[in-house]
Amino acid sequence: MGYEFLRLEKKGVQGGLPYFELVIDRPKMNALNRELLAELSACLDGLAGERLSALIVTGAGRAFVAGADIAAMSAMTKKQAEEFSLLGQGVFVKLEALPCVTIAAVNGYALGGGCELALACDLRIASAEAQMGQPEVKLGLIPGFGGTQRLARIVGMGKALEMILLGENCTAEECLKMGLVNAVVPAEELLPKARAWAEAAAARGPVSVAAAKRTMHSGLWGDLSRAFGDEASAFGALFEEREATEGMTAFVERRPAKFVE
Repeated sequence: MGYEFLRLEKKGVQGGLPYFELVIDRPKMNALNRELLAELSACLDGLAGERLSALIVTGAGRAFVAGADIAAMSAMTKKQAEEFSLLGQGVFVKLEALPCVTIAAVNGYALGGGCELALACDLRIASAEAQMGQPEVKLGLIPGFGGTQRLARIVGMGKALEMILLGENCTAEECLKMGLVNAVVPAEELLPKARAWAEAAAARGPVSVAAAKRTMHSGLWGDLSRAFGDEASAFGALFEEREATEGMTAFVERRPAKFVE
C-alpha cells in the first residue's frame, strides 16, 4: 500500500524475524493532521498482521513530529476537536498494542502529539539535538493524544506536571535524566543505535516479548479507556474557551498569546 506521508521499509535479520522502519515525512515538520493519522492507522493495521521483531519510528528532516497541525486545529469545533483527540488516541493505542518491540528514534523536535507518539513506543532513543515537550498549555489546550496519562506513568507525576503545566521543551539530556528516553546519541548514531536494538529484539523470543509487553501494560496501566475518554472530552471542551482561540491564533500569527485581558 502506498502512502503520501509515510515511508515503510522491511529489514531482514539473519536467524530472526524481520523488523520495519517507519519514517514520517510530511512537509512543515511532520505535523499531525487527520490525513496523516489515518495513514498511520492503516499502516499499523497492516503491521499487526505481520510477523516482525521490532518497529522503528522516526521523522524526516529536523523533526520527529513537531506536534499537531495547529492551523488545521484552529478551525475545529468542540465536537471536531474531541473526535480528533479520539482519533489520535486510537492510533497510538494501536502502536502501543503491537506485540513486537517498538522504538522511537527521536531525531529532532518531538513536541505535543510528537512527544505523545514517542510515549506510545516501548523504547525511546534521542539524538543529542532532539527536544521533547508538551507545550499545549501555551495554546490554551492540554495534551489530547494520551499524554496526560502516559507521561506521568513514564516519568512520574512530578515531572509530568512540570512538563504539562509549564509547557517548556526539554533537551535530550534532560529527557534522559528523567527517564523519558532510554539513550542519547549523536545524530549520526541515532538510526544505527535503533537498528542495533531492533536486531537485538530479533534474537529474542517473539512470544515471550509479546507476553512481557501485554502483562506489564495490563498490570501497571490497567484499562485506560476511561482516562482517555476524559482527556478527549476535556480537550474538546477547551475549543469553546477564549484561551484556545487566542493561543492557536497567536501561534499561527507567530506572536505571544495573551490569555488574560
